[in-house]
Amino acid sequence: MRTFVSVPLGGLSDAVADAQTPLDMSGVDPIDPTQAHVTLKFLGETDDPDAVVEAIERAVAASEVQPFDCTVAGYGVFPSLEYISVIWAGITEGSEQLTTLHEHVERATTALGFDAAEHDFTPHATLARMRDARSKSVIQEVVAERDPNVGTVRVDGVELTQSMPTDGGPEYETVAEVPL
Repeated sequence: MRTFVSVPLGGLSDAVADAQTPLDMSGVDPIDPTQAHVTLKFLGETDDPDAVVEAIERAVAASEVQPFDCTVAGYGVFPSLEYISVIWAGITEGSEQLTTLHEHVERATTALGFDAAEHDFTPHATLARMRDARSKSVIQEVVAERDPNVGTVRVDGVELTQSMPTDGGPEYETVAEVPL
């Protein structure tokens, strides 16, 4: 199964949908706002989810992160404004805790043999993916000129999440929840 470690943002689905409104244009595919999340670590194919859950439990305990508020606000893009593939909302409050969780999960999962992250961790919630460059200049303006305050949600755990491809985009299912 294809998995990743995440922090769900389901309580913000209506606000995520509102933040996606200015992104509604040709060549831009919004994510399902009910499945909004912060990815702490993408794992890929996972043969032994029980071992992964045990590693996540150890990582969460070692992190000593307690439940916290997470505020989602502002637009950003990956990899750059010149070549946009992902449009996201950033994390203001809670960024430090998410980074700490990421670092511990990263160590625990690479010890299991998963690949190390190839880039620095930027806490964010993906809003949409760019399919092509038709709307690039408009997206650049939206990112530069608008600053959505998506909202705040209480984070009290992380999840091992399975990603299942469908014709309408990926669907996510929680494999296990690990409380903080």
